[in-house]
Amino acid sequence: MTEQQAADLRGIVKKYDVRGVAGTELTEEIARALGAAFADLLDGAPIIVAHDMRLSSPALAAAVAEGAAHRGSTVAEAGLSSTDQLYCASGQHDAAGVMITASHNPAPDNGLKLTRAGARAISRETGLEDVRRGAEAYLAAGVIPEREGGRRAQLDTLEDYTALLHRLVPLGGRRRLRVVVDAADAMASLTVPAVLGSLEHLDLVPLHFGLDGTFPHHPANPLDPANLVDLHDAVLAEGADLGLAFDGDADRCVVLDEQGRPVDPSAVTALIAGREIARARAAGEERPVVVANLVSSRHVPEVIAAAGGEAVRSPVGHSLIKAIMAERSAVFGGEHSAHYYFRDFFFADSGLLAAMHVLAALEESDGPLSALVAEHQPYAASGELNTTVADPSAARECVRAALGARPGVEADDLDGLTLTHWGDDVPAAERWWLSLRSSNTEPLLRLNVEAEEAALMESVRDEVLAIVTDADADADADAGAGGAAGAGAGGSLPAGASGVDVPSWVRAVLRCPDCGGSLQDATVGLRCEDCGRVHAVEGGIPVLIAGRAEAPDGA
Repeated sequence: MTEQQAADLRGIVKKYDVRGVAGTELTEEIARALGAAFADLLDGAPIIVAHDMRLSSPALAAAVAEGAAHRGSTVAEAGLSSTDQLYCASGQHDAAGVMITASHNPAPDNGLKLTRAGARAISRETGLEDVRRGAEAYLAAGVIPEREGGRRAQLDTLEDYTALLHRLVPLGGRRRLRVVVDAADAMASLTVPAVLGSLEHLDLVPLHFGLDGTFPHHPANPLDPANLVDLHDAVLAEGADLGLAFDGDADRCVVLDEQGRPVDPSAVTALIAGREIARARAAGEERPVVVANLVSSRHVPEVIAAAGGEAVRSPVGHSLIKAIMAERSAVFGGEHSAHYYFRDFFFADSGLLAAMHVLAALEESDGPLSALVAEHQPYAASGELNTTVADPSAARECVRAALGARPGVEADDLDGLTLTHWGDDVPAAERWWLSLRSSNTEPLLRLNVEAEEAALMESVRDEVLAIVTDADADADADAGAGGAAGAGAGGSLPAGASGVDVPSWVRAVLRCPDCGGSLQDATVGLRCEDCGRVHAVEGGIPVLIAGRAEAPDGA
């Protein structure tokens, strides 16, 4: 293995964070180099380092802290923490942050979430790529030169985090509530008792509250219905008013009503949006802005407008929505993935803060949660449906050609393809819209369909899935017949059409050497989905060459 190959982190440094298998893909040595490179990006500014309960997290956090301090940063080590707890500390102390977590990923994985001071998100385009290159240079050099001024100290953040959440959403106890919380043996086991445990009017029923990085009961991914079975059963057995399910680092929360049914995240977004707009208007804000990603229900902008706010659509992605919120000073933001963002929480997301809004709204009502959210789920929705395709772009264009040319259908390309057939002049029985997006990391198309009536939603859903399936079959047939030869040099083709002859596991980790983006087959090589550069294939071997980074000089 060459020196450059040994220091290649493109497989674990993703678009918005770092993820990999701990101990092999993400080692303490790599974490130390990433910490040093992050300190360089910040020119030695202070950094808060925290970690979740995964078995590898304490050692990785210590390595990050060591590397950052070695390059001149004052590092505050916050220990066990949820990700939103780290965001809170980053905002309150105006310091950058590193959270050691792999969120909802399997137990063997781990990763890093990085923020600038004030909990401002970092992506590949805004610094993460520089961190990757710097870390690779340190690993290739085999040494991290020391820069003066660095030191390490301890920091307790839980008390300030708890106080801020209580201040943002005071729970008054107008009515007694019984709440089952499934922490998935993860970080909500720490934060939920600290924040909600002292409230006498809440009867908390803890479920899977051991801090255990092996996730002995179920994975910490509340978007998977299989991981909600225990909570569903407990809500019914306890006669609870609602259930709350958190992911591994507790920045995401899924709500179940008193019947154990998951509440659509768009309904939660609409509920909180109405509350935050009302609060902002009461404080004198004329037209508060709320941001929702384009996959959110059409009901969300309707609620925002009715409450006197301004709705802003965003592409999918937490760094994107946070940037738009900061630019527009938006009071609140919501995503279909159950991430909820708050201006008064440093434009960051917090699952527990969102849960407190739901609790507050339920306290203020007289009925069950199912009745409270029913008004926010007026349309029939498909949920997100993923289809594996050889050429996502071509399949998407087939859908555009089939449905987009119909009378009254509007199209936009903010993030993938959105087709809309909705408006005051469209009969209710004919109103529908859809979003068809490509995955950033896999050959997938993600479909969401919503309609005024269930039958129409199902009809549009089935039609689009059939078009996508047929387009994929046609692409496979063309590839088998040599039809790829007639495609343009920049077009994406089915896997293997470029002539790459390597094992599938190698293909899965190939990344663009310039930006780290995913590579797709094209007629003359492999094309990067992010930067568009085409890399040659010679004799079945991909030729991936980029400039070699140099290790920064010592201070």
